[in-house]
Amino acid sequence: MAGSLVLASASPFRRMLLENAGIRFQAMAAEIDERAIESQMEQQHLPPEEMALILAEAKARKVGETLPYDIIVGSDQTMSLGERVYHKPKDMNEAREHLLSLSGKTHQLNSAIVLTRGTGILWKHVSCARMTVRALSAGFVEQHLERVGAKALSSVGAYQLEGEGIQLFERIEGDYFTILGLPMLPLLAKLRDLRVIDA
Repeated sequence: MAGSLVLASASPFRRMLLENAGIRFQAMAAEIDERAIESQMEQQHLPPEEMALILAEAKARKVGETLPYDIIVGSDQTMSLGERVYHKPKDMNEAREHLLSLSGKTHQLNSAIVLTRGTGILWKHVSCARMTVRALSAGFVEQHLERVGAKALSSVGAYQLEGEGIQLFERIEGDYFTILGLPMLPLLAKLRDLRVIDA
Protein backbone atom coordinates (compact mmCIF):
# COMPACT_ATOMS: atom_id res chain seq x y z
CA MET A 1 0.00 0.00 0.00
CA ALA A 2 1.38 3.42 -0.94
CA GLY A 3 1.26 6.46 1.30
CA SER A 4 2.79 7.34 4.63
CA LEU A 5 1.54 6.45 8.08
CA VAL A 6 0.21 9.41 10.06
CA LEU A 7 -0.72 9.43 13.73
CA ALA A 8 -3.67 11.78 14.26
CA SER A 9 -2.64 12.73 17.79
CA ALA A 10 -0.66 15.23 19.82
CA SER A 11 -0.23 12.69 22.64
CA PRO A 12 3.44 12.26 23.57
CA PHE A 13 2.64 8.78 24.95
CA ARG A 14 1.14 7.53 21.69
CA ARG A 15 4.06 8.98 19.72
CA MET A 16 6.51 7.32 22.10
CA LEU A 17 4.83 3.92 21.72
CA LEU A 18 5.13 4.02 17.91
CA GLU A 19 8.69 5.39 18.03
CA ASN A 20 9.77 2.70 20.52
CA ALA A 21 8.33 0.04 18.19
CA GLY A 22 10.53 1.35 15.36
CA ILE A 23 7.60 2.54 13.22
CA ARG A 24 8.17 5.33 10.70
CA PHE A 25 5.33 7.83 10.88
CA GLN A 26 4.38 11.48 10.97
CA ALA A 27 2.25 12.95 13.75
CA MET A 28 -0.39 15.62 13.32
CA ALA A 29 -2.82 16.81 15.96
CA ALA A 30 -6.48 16.50 14.95
CA GLU A 31 -8.28 19.78 15.55
CA ILE A 32 -11.69 18.54 16.65
CA ASP A 33 -14.00 19.69 19.44
CA GLU A 34 -13.92 16.54 21.57
CA ARG A 35 -16.19 17.94 24.28
CA ALA A 36 -18.90 18.83 21.74
CA ILE A 37 -18.76 15.32 20.22
CA GLU A 38 -18.78 13.71 23.69
CA SER A 39 -21.77 15.81 24.76
CA GLN A 40 -23.72 14.75 21.67
CA MET A 41 -22.88 11.08 22.26
CA GLU A 42 -23.88 11.25 25.92
CA GLN A 43 -27.32 12.56 24.91
CA GLN A 44 -27.65 9.44 22.71
CA HIS A 45 -26.57 7.22 25.67
CA LEU A 46 -23.94 5.45 23.55
CA PRO A 47 -21.76 2.83 25.27
CA PRO A 48 -18.27 4.13 26.19
CA GLU A 49 -16.57 1.67 23.81
CA GLU A 50 -18.53 3.13 20.91
CA MET A 51 -17.77 6.67 22.08
CA ALA A 52 -14.04 5.89 21.91
CA LEU A 53 -14.43 4.56 18.34
CA ILE A 54 -16.40 7.62 17.21
CA LEU A 55 -13.78 9.99 18.64
CA ALA A 56 -10.92 7.98 17.09
CA GLU A 57 -12.68 8.05 13.72
CA ALA A 58 -13.34 11.81 13.98
CA LYS A 59 -9.63 12.42 14.57
CA ALA A 60 -8.55 10.18 11.70
CA ARG A 61 -11.03 11.74 9.28
CA LYS A 62 -10.02 15.30 10.26
CA VAL A 63 -6.33 14.69 9.59
CA GLY A 64 -7.20 12.64 6.48
CA GLU A 65 -8.95 15.67 4.92
CA THR A 66 -5.54 17.16 4.13
CA LEU A 67 -3.68 13.86 3.56
CA PRO A 68 -5.98 11.79 1.34
CA TYR A 69 -3.33 9.29 0.19
CA ASP A 70 -1.90 8.46 3.60
CA ILE A 71 -3.01 5.91 6.15
CA ILE A 72 -4.22 7.75 9.22
CA VAL A 73 -4.18 6.26 12.73
CA GLY A 74 -6.93 7.79 14.85
CA SER A 75 -7.06 6.78 18.48
CA ASP A 76 -8.99 7.74 21.56
CA GLN A 77 -9.74 6.44 25.01
CA THR A 78 -12.80 6.65 27.23
CA MET A 79 -13.03 5.74 30.88
CA SER A 80 -16.20 4.41 32.44
CA LEU A 81 -17.50 3.29 35.81
CA GLY A 82 -20.97 1.82 35.48
CA GLU A 83 -23.06 4.36 33.57
CA ARG A 84 -20.67 7.23 34.22
CA VAL A 85 -18.21 8.27 31.51
CA TYR A 86 -15.32 10.38 32.81
CA HIS A 87 -13.65 13.35 31.12
CA LYS A 88 -10.31 15.04 31.84
CA PRO A 89 -10.66 16.96 35.10
CA LYS A 90 -11.02 20.72 34.64
CA ASP A 91 -9.17 21.55 37.87
CA MET A 92 -7.64 19.96 40.95
CA ASN A 93 -11.00 19.86 42.76
CA GLU A 94 -12.43 17.76 39.96
CA ALA A 95 -9.30 15.57 39.93
CA ARG A 96 -9.83 14.95 43.66
CA GLU A 97 -13.50 14.06 43.05
CA HIS A 98 -12.51 11.67 40.23
CA LEU A 99 -10.04 9.78 42.39
CA LEU A 100 -12.34 9.55 45.40
CA SER A 101 -15.20 8.31 43.19
CA LEU A 102 -12.92 5.52 41.88
CA SER A 103 -11.77 4.47 45.35
CA GLY A 104 -12.40 0.77 46.04
CA LYS A 105 -14.06 0.23 42.64
CA THR A 106 -13.22 -1.29 39.25
CA HIS A 107 -13.43 1.03 36.24
CA GLN A 108 -12.83 0.36 32.56
CA LEU A 109 -10.50 2.00 30.05
CA ASN A 110 -11.65 1.64 26.43
CA SER A 111 -8.91 2.31 23.88
CA ALA A 112 -10.01 2.60 20.26
CA ILE A 113 -8.06 2.69 17.00
CA VAL A 114 -9.49 3.58 13.60
CA LEU A 115 -7.38 3.41 10.43
CA THR A 116 -8.58 5.49 7.48
CA ARG A 117 -7.39 6.29 4.00
CA GLY A 118 -9.12 8.93 1.91
CA THR A 119 -12.77 8.72 2.89
CA GLY A 120 -12.67 4.99 3.66
CA ILE A 121 -12.32 3.19 6.97
CA LEU A 122 -9.74 0.40 6.71
CA TRP A 123 -10.12 -1.00 10.23
CA LYS A 124 -11.65 -0.38 13.66
CA HIS A 125 -10.68 -1.90 16.99
CA VAL A 126 -11.35 -1.41 20.71
CA SER A 127 -9.33 -2.96 23.54
CA CYS A 128 -10.50 -2.73 27.15
CA ALA A 129 -8.66 -2.82 30.47
CA ARG A 130 -10.27 -3.22 33.89
CA MET A 131 -8.62 -1.19 36.63
CA THR A 132 -9.32 -1.76 40.33
CA VAL A 133 -8.43 1.18 42.56
CA ARG A 134 -7.61 0.35 46.18
CA ALA A 135 -9.54 2.04 48.99
CA LEU A 136 -8.12 5.58 49.13
CA SER A 137 -8.32 7.96 52.05
CA ALA A 138 -9.04 11.64 51.41
CA GLY A 139 -5.67 12.43 52.99
CA PHE A 140 -3.77 10.14 50.63
CA VAL A 141 -5.57 11.61 47.59
CA GLU A 142 -4.67 15.14 48.77
CA GLN A 143 -0.98 14.24 49.19
CA HIS A 144 -0.92 12.38 45.88
CA LEU A 145 -2.36 15.35 43.97
CA GLU A 146 0.08 17.74 45.66
CA ARG A 147 2.98 15.58 44.47
CA VAL A 148 1.83 15.04 40.87
CA GLY A 149 0.44 18.55 40.39
CA ALA A 150 -0.98 19.57 37.01
CA LYS A 151 -0.13 16.17 35.47
CA ALA A 152 -3.36 14.95 37.10
CA LEU A 153 -5.30 17.20 34.70
CA SER A 154 -3.79 15.67 31.56
CA SER A 155 -5.52 12.29 31.73
CA VAL A 156 -9.14 11.24 31.94
CA GLY A 157 -8.76 9.35 35.22
CA ALA A 158 -6.58 12.02 36.88
CA TYR A 159 -3.73 9.49 37.11
CA GLN A 160 -0.70 8.32 35.10
CA LEU A 161 -0.10 4.62 35.53
CA GLU A 162 3.45 5.02 34.21
CA GLY A 163 4.20 7.41 37.12
CA GLU A 164 3.01 7.74 40.71
CA GLY A 165 -0.50 6.77 39.64
CA ILE A 166 0.53 3.11 39.97
CA GLN A 167 0.22 3.59 43.76
CA LEU A 168 -3.56 4.00 43.42
CA PHE A 169 -4.18 0.45 42.18
CA GLU A 170 -4.92 -2.92 43.68
CA ARG A 171 -5.41 -4.92 40.45
CA ILE A 172 -5.13 -4.39 36.70
CA GLU A 173 -6.61 -6.64 34.00
CA GLY A 174 -5.54 -5.71 30.49
CA ASP A 175 -2.36 -4.83 28.64
CA TYR A 176 -0.13 -1.84 29.27
CA PHE A 177 -0.58 -0.43 25.75
CA THR A 178 -4.36 -0.37 26.09
CA ILE A 179 -3.96 1.52 29.36
CA LEU A 180 -1.67 4.07 27.73
CA GLY A 181 -4.25 4.57 24.97
CA LEU A 182 -2.83 2.76 21.91
CA PRO A 183 -3.35 -1.05 21.74
CA MET A 184 -0.08 -1.83 19.98
CA LEU A 185 -0.33 -5.58 19.29
CA PRO A 186 -3.58 -5.46 17.25
CA LEU A 187 -2.37 -2.26 15.54
CA LEU A 188 0.94 -3.82 14.51
CA ALA A 189 -0.83 -6.95 13.26
CA LYS A 190 -3.12 -4.82 11.07
CA LEU A 191 -0.24 -2.69 9.75
CA ARG A 192 1.51 -5.93 8.72
CA ASP A 193 -1.69 -7.10 6.99
CA LEU A 194 -1.83 -3.80 5.09
CA ARG A 195 1.89 -4.09 4.23
CA VAL A 196 2.61 -0.77 5.89
CA ILE A 197 5.32 -2.41 8.00
CA ASP A 198 7.43 -5.50 7.40
CA ALA A 199 5.83 -8.86 8.12
